Amino acid sequence: MVASLGQEDFRSGDGRIEVVQDSKAVHLERPLERSNMKSVDVDTRDYQIASLWKRLIWHGGSVYDAWFNAVSAQVGQVILSMPYSFSQMGFGFGVFFQAFYAAIGCWTCYLLACLYLEYRSRKEKEGVNFKRHVIQYHEVLGYLVGSWAKYISLFFNIMCMGAVAVVQIIACASNAYYLNSNLDKRQWALIFGAVSTLTVLLPSIHNFRIWSILGVITTTYTAWYMLIASLAHGQIPNVKHSAPNSLEKFFTGTTNILFAFGGHSITIEIMHAMWKPVKYKYVYVLNCLYVLTITMPHSVAVYWAYGDELLQHSNAFAVLPKSAFRNIGLVFMIVHQAVAFGLYIMPLNFMWEKLLGIHQSIYILRVIARIPVALLLWFLALLLPFFGPLNSLIGSFIMSFSVYIIPCIAYLITFKTKESRENAAEKHGAWLPGPRGIIQLNVFIIVLILILGFGFGSWASITNLVNQIKTFGVFGKCFQC
Repeated sequence: MVASLGQEDFRSGDGRIEVVQDSKAVHLERPLERSNMKSVDVDTRDYQIASLWKRLIWHGGSVYDAWFNAVSAQVGQVILSMPYSFSQMGFGFGVFFQAFYAAIGCWTCYLLACLYLEYRSRKEKEGVNFKRHVIQYHEVLGYLVGSWAKYISLFFNIMCMGAVAVVQIIACASNAYYLNSNLDKRQWALIFGAVSTLTVLLPSIHNFRIWSILGVITTTYTAWYMLIASLAHGQIPNVKHSAPNSLEKFFTGTTNILFAFGGHSITIEIMHAMWKPVKYKYVYVLNCLYVLTITMPHSVAVYWAYGDELLQHSNAFAVLPKSAFRNIGLVFMIVHQAVAFGLYIMPLNFMWEKLLGIHQSIYILRVIARIPVALLLWFLALLLPFFGPLNSLIGSFIMSFSVYIIPCIAYLITFKTKESRENAAEKHGAWLPGPRGIIQLNVFIIVLILILGFGFGSWASITNLVNQIKTFGVFGKCFQC
């Protein structure tokens, strides 16, 4: 409908058209001047270019964006410590536990995806709008399971994501030290901790497109560089492959692998950033398959070449010969760890905003409020600069619960009745086991992770960490230099 002569139309908030008289109306028949037409064309073109640019690098809600986010969160500095785990476990156990924990990770991530879809479906039926609210792990479990599940999951997820973010700063410092040893690792941690605080400027995971693409490129290059460099170098003289020769080292290694495939602690936030979150279950399977292709080959190759020497170096860059390709890998991993820090601190930022009651406030206020979270993680990275041992401790004590045990328990409680399963937002495919099979599988995972991950893993990781503290102390200037 065209407005009458001398009128302008405005669309009100509820979609109605309001007509307002303009006392200085001009005749529609009057032709626009040529200069004005050019101005309109330029403005339109500039707007279209800006809009396209924004869509290309800023608004990331596709399945491809979810995959890039998932890979960037899943694998990063663990590429550097995985050969260390092989030196603790040996070839056979290393390969087996990578494949085994990847499979378990895919299953528990699928359970989390089902819980998210169920929560969102029920809430939207109640008329809740999530346009300016990011759904999080503890909110899903609190609504579907009970308040006790909300607080337990909140505790473990804060610990999990905070610890993983801290490790990114430590890993940045470790890599920078191998580039330039004129500064010790603590000094590098001071620098990169300051740089990492800039991630508070990113509004949400929806805006990580360009950074997550960089994250995948950097880790892929580094993994393949390590593989080729190890094969080209060959085995060092008198190389030994004595693992496994210690229960403590063996279970420290298994929990580092548990940590490697526990990246789905931010599954809920990544799904919420998607336009079609129902497709995330396929995204995560492809993510795990890809991660195996870049973690398993290089781990085998580096351990084959350097053997037990890796036991003294939790960062594999320490044993690789200096070269331009090594330096590129170091720079790339520093870039990736900055990306990973941003991904893992983001859910903590959301929690902090909600606690302060400003989650839906203006952008600048939220940015300022996030700064103390980044500063706390920076401080913790300086306090405990233990790279490999922290990975194992996070995997055994925290990730065992947050991404393996809790999703299994929450799923069993949420869908315990036949009616709840029949009315579920996500219907199981025919290839999945029936209700009894799912119960048996979940119980198996719970018991297994409690024994291997939390039980033996925590014992080994804590023992290892205590030994590192005795050797290097807290606030250590240069861990394993």
